[in-house]
Amino acid sequence: MTLGEARVGSTVVVERIDGDGAYKRRIMDMGITKGTSLYIRKVAPLGDPVEITVRGYELSVRKNDAECVLVR
Repeated sequence: MTLGEARVGSTVVVERIDGDGAYKRRIMDMGITKGTSLYIRKVAPLGDPVEITVRGYELSVRKNDAECVLVR
């Protein structure tokens, strides 16, 4: 499943990040790396953006970026 499909209130673990080098690097620079736990805090009414807690801080991720992060 992708980060964009995860339910609010759930905790997921990053399996893989899809995308080209620069795009993947930008997501990884936000702290979203393989093996990291992500807590899904909120999703905006229209589904964009997704607010997550990663490494102790809150982060808002656009829906198209969230679709590139595969989680379990």
